[in-house]
Formats: sequence, structure tokens, C-alpha cells
Amino acid sequence: MSTLVLAPDYQPVSYLPLSTVSWQTAIKLFFIDKVTVVEWYDDWIIHSAKLDIRVPAVVVAKRGFKRTATGMRFSRQNVYLRDLYTCQYCSDTIAGKELTIDHVIPVSKGGLTTWENSVTSCRACNTAKGAKLWKPLKSPQQPDYWRLVNHIQNVHMNIQHPSWQQYIGVKQATVTRRSA
Repeated sequence: MSTLVLAPDYQPVSYLPLSTVSWQTAIKLFFIDKVTVVEWYDDWIIHSAKLDIRVPAVVVAKRGFKRTATGMRFSRQNVYLRDLYTCQYCSDTIAGKELTIDHVIPVSKGGLTTWENSVTSCRACNTAKGAKLWKPLKSPQQPDYWRLVNHIQNVHMNIQHPSWQQYIGVKQATVTRRSA
């Protein structure tokens, strides 16, 4: 289980990936006075020889963080997020394992693996397209950080504590319960 880390303005330090730390790290940061606990896991208490403490669910850093909003790293997950897990040829929304990255201009014809030449595709469309030139539904572009963050709100996310929703701004979420 994790603890959500917020900057002093009560926004996540990072959305991509979501700024979390292990519960052990959160407790250490609390004891060395680097964070303030905002929310606790109600049903999770850690016992030691001299102390019983609930585990933090959300903490706020006491010092600020620099946020960078430029130069998103090209990755499979970021392309899926940019395209909202939607095949750019047939417009079907696809689950993770059935999704692929397709080169608009195939590698065999000189296409590069870049933001501007890569789109999300279902396996069926990617296989049918092969080395042909097909026009995607949307022209692929490199997104900025905030565009991808805005897309997170349209994607189903697993979060680990109900209070995270108010800080992340996610409309639809599944809360992952801690296993004993």
C-alpha cells in the first residue's frame, strides 16, 4: 500500500506517475517532520514496542517542489493515455493487453518511433494495416504534461484510499483494499 504525496498547494507532486511513497517512507517522513499527515488509513495501525500509529494515506510536503510541464517522456503508457486507450483506426476503446503501438509511417518505410508517428491501435487493425499507410482518426502530436494529466480524469484508475479522489480529481476510480 502507498501514501499519496502532495505539494504544499495540496496538488499531487506528480500525476505521471502519481506521486506516492511506501507507507514505511511516509511514516519516516512524518517523524523527521518533512510532511504533515492530512488523511490516515482508519483500519491500519502499526504496532511497535513503544508506539501504535495509524498509517498515513495522504501527506503534504512542508517544502515546495518544482514541477516541469514540458518534454513528456515517450512511453507506451503515455501514448495510450494521450489516445485515451482508443484505437486510432477503428475508434474502439481497448483494454491494456490488446492494445498496441502502431507506426503511422511504418518502420519499413523509414518511419521513426516518435510522438508524431505513433498511435494506439488494436491488434486487429495493426495486423490488417501491416506496412500500409493508413490515416489515423487524430493526427498524433507530442502532448504536454497538463494535457496528459487532464486525460487521467477520463481513464479508470485504481487508487488506494477514498480520500485520494479529491486530490487527484479522478471522476471514476476503484479503491484497492489493503490485504491483511
